[in-house]
Amino acid sequence: MTRQSSPWATKVASLIQGGNTSAALAQIKVAPTVKDLQQLRKLLGTGGLLQRHPAVDDATIDMMAALAAPRLHRSP
Repeated sequence: MTRQSSPWATKVASLIQGGNTSAALAQIKVAPTVKDLQQLRKLLGTGGLLQRHPAVDDATIDMMAALAAPRLHRSP
């Protein structure tokens, strides 16, 4: 069974295209997985939106690093 792609990346990309970058940044901070962030970066890279929105570029890179790092503490 294969996992279908999540609609999260397309929804966040549409927020950025619509000019609502503050909502997009809030969604990026609670991104579900690194794979979703990579898919978002791919969508934004093809449209040239990463160059126009450097804060989004920085936020996606930071969150990919945070999600990839091992967790020091997990709540029960």
